[in-house]
Amino acid sequence: MGNINNAVEVRSLVKKYGDFKAVNDISFDIKKGEIFAFLGPNGAGKTTTVKVLTGLLKPSSGEAEILGMNVLTEMDLIKRKIGFVPDQPYVYPYLTAFEYMRTIGDIYKVPAEQQKKIIPELFEMFEIVDMSDKIIDSFSHGMKQKLVISGVLLHKPEVMFLDEPLVGLDPKSARIVKELFTGLSKSGTTIFMCTHVLEIAQKLADRICIINDGKILALDTFENLRKKDGLSADLESIYLRLTETAGSRG
Repeated sequence: MGNINNAVEVRSLVKKYGDFKAVNDISFDIKKGEIFAFLGPNGAGKTTTVKVLTGLLKPSSGEAEILGMNVLTEMDLIKRKIGFVPDQPYVYPYLTAFEYMRTIGDIYKVPAEQQKKIIPELFEMFEIVDMSDKIIDSFSHGMKQKLVISGVLLHKPEVMFLDEPLVGLDPKSARIVKELFTGLSKSGTTIFMCTHVLEIAQKLADRICIINDGKILALDTFENLRKKDGLSADLESIYLRLTETAGSRG
């Protein structure tokens, strides 16, 4: 722990519900500026891990640090530096899109002048300018997802946690988001991404972690995983081979 080149460090992390271990003694590091794909079947322990790292759950044992800060004792400081896009776009339904963005900006203490500049840019990027004065409750799932991603980007987090970020997005918006993630990574933002879309993980991720039953099955670059599995293998083949004999509880 304490490597200044790492954005995330996890050691022997366990999260139990009674006698059941949803996360079972996992350890990994994520370098600053890395796109890290965290893959596994439903119930494998992915979302539980993300919730521990973002302060929504407390670990049963083990250690985790974000940007050198402990998730148990320094989460208030961590939350100022990270962004989280959950698998469901939770928003304030009776605000307008613009009011929502201003609220997020104020929570993260983004200066008003900066908000005036960035919010229109994000609305333009995600093609929601025409919806900026509409009540969010009228938005489709995909529109809400784009708004949540915009809200996360507003305060320029150093680490982004993304749980199925492309769910509900149309193909054009999904492409924008993928290109955005690549650009953010190159500028130093760390991206921790859970996704069932293996093609995206194969294309975007610097390293891939496959988890099932709360345990890590593999953690490496796609090319190294291919070498171990056979050079003709794609990520889907590797993933299915590793997970097909394991249970899907978690």
